[in-house]
Amino acid sequence: MAKFAIWFFALSLVLLASVSVSFAAVVEHSFNVEDVSVRKLCRDQVITAVNGSLPGPTIKVNEGDTLVVHVSNKSPYDVSIHWHGIVQLLSAWADGPAYATQCPIRPGQSYTYRFNVTGQEGTLWWHAHVGWLRATVYGALIIHPKSGRSYPFPKPHKEVPILLGEWWNANVIDVENEGLAVGAAPNISDAYTINGKPGNLYNCSSNDMFKVKVEQGRTYLLRIINAALNNQLFFKIANHNMTVVAIDAAYTNQYDTDYIVVAPGQTTDVLFKADQSVGSYYMAAHPYITTPPTIEFDNTTTRGVIEYKGSTSDSAPVMPTLPDFFDTTRAHRFYTNLTGLVDGPQWVPVPLHVDENMFVTFGLNVERCPENATCEGPLEGRFSASMNNESFVLPNKTSMLEAFFTNQRKGVYTTDFPDVPPLEFNYTSPLISFNQSLIYAPKSTKVKKLKFNSTVEMVLQNTAFLTVENHPIHIHGFNFHVLAQGFGNYDAVNDRQKFNLVNPQIRNTIAVPVGGWAVIRFQANNPGVWLVHCHLDVHLPVGMAMAFEVENGPTPSSTLPPPPSDLPKC
Repeated sequence: MAKFAIWFFALSLVLLASVSVSFAAVVEHSFNVEDVSVRKLCRDQVITAVNGSLPGPTIKVNEGDTLVVHVSNKSPYDVSIHWHGIVQLLSAWADGPAYATQCPIRPGQSYTYRFNVTGQEGTLWWHAHVGWLRATVYGALIIHPKSGRSYPFPKPHKEVPILLGEWWNANVIDVENEGLAVGAAPNISDAYTINGKPGNLYNCSSNDMFKVKVEQGRTYLLRIINAALNNQLFFKIANHNMTVVAIDAAYTNQYDTDYIVVAPGQTTDVLFKADQSVGSYYMAAHPYITTPPTIEFDNTTTRGVIEYKGSTSDSAPVMPTLPDFFDTTRAHRFYTNLTGLVDGPQWVPVPLHVDENMFVTFGLNVERCPENATCEGPLEGRFSASMNNESFVLPNKTSMLEAFFTNQRKGVYTTDFPDVPPLEFNYTSPLISFNQSLIYAPKSTKVKKLKFNSTVEMVLQNTAFLTVENHPIHIHGFNFHVLAQGFGNYDAVNDRQKFNLVNPQIRNTIAVPVGGWAVIRFQANNPGVWLVHCHLDVHLPVGMAMAFEVENGPTPSSTLPPPPSDLPKC
């Protein structure tokens, strides 16, 4: 009888596993990347978009599904697509950053991205990862719990993706190239958008505004994504509170607030209850700025409308009062009050043993002007950027991942990225701003080599070169725990006492405080080459990046498979 019970239990487990597998699906999409003409802000503008829409298609999958996306490049530009926040376990060939994990898709060519969405659920997004194309080539990627599993919060009546974007009355590739040509900061944007629509505070845009219709008493899940190129954004709904339930596709303890701040690359899921009187209410977003007020920035506001069922057009919608552009106190309060949902779906405990300790400084630099060139950057040079005084340059003959896989790194990258900066100094002192003994950084393509399954702790330290700023640092291929964050120079003795090792937030992009630091920790259990970079697109092409090379594990199931046959060639 005992043997029969054991056999029956084992059979039940097999049947349950087979049922679970049967729920997984192959979700297939086709992306046509091509130039289209759209009319915004009183003018016709040609943009590069996916399937003719801005934003591009929303992809919806269940956890455990396989996503297959056929990308056909009909635009005049090189293209690649990054699935921002997807860890790509053993599918690094599908990660997308050009020259890091693949050569770009050339005009007239195609590539099929194929990967499993395993161990993740929540709001992520996809975007172009070549130059500034992600200004218009982006969309939401929503991962629902697998069938039979519910959210760790009350089921909302409806889910609404809210993609916050940035708009130029110009070709964004030209804007980027013009800035890079003279080594100066590119032109700022002309508007912000909500789901591609600027809202009615701009010229010729009174009818170009996103609207959400709600019913009084119902609860809605807003999946908020910051797809802007260069600005963090405050977001608020007039007369309504919000409850944060997830960030970067990781569940949080519920946090009630009347505003949020979200950095480029980050996502924030909020529940909002339509609990006010029947009427219309604006939702609005404008930038959170951490550079000095003397530096030019787009100070406009985008807004959409929350419209209650039964409301009339007799009265104007109520407008929220957004935090001040420079309100670092409120931004920091929001970021630091978020904690992870322990034992919730996809929760991962903090690894306590650390194998690799890194102290990584980052910030803006100056590159000396080449002979016979015109430079309009600081100190008669070009704007540059660095991590640990190494200004990162992507290769252009092959991808770093191909060099890793074929063991042919020579001439592509080296594995000597430093664990600490070459000099120790007062990193956040305003006195170093234009210190010419510190401000220049050599150009290189260096990575940090990691053993499979090693645990990495990184102190991310802002510097005050040229200016202080809040930099959103994104790590491809991994989620990480945010153990602590603060202002000034990191104190290895006292700040360590602030570590949250119990329920820290989990992210893929951390907004390191202006003139401050953050400490993150993750386990390097995903072989391949993974880019680490500032998600302000004005900083990535000038060098604020590095990469991790994670070696293969000891078994076939922990070894990077060969590339797909249609991987683009350089």
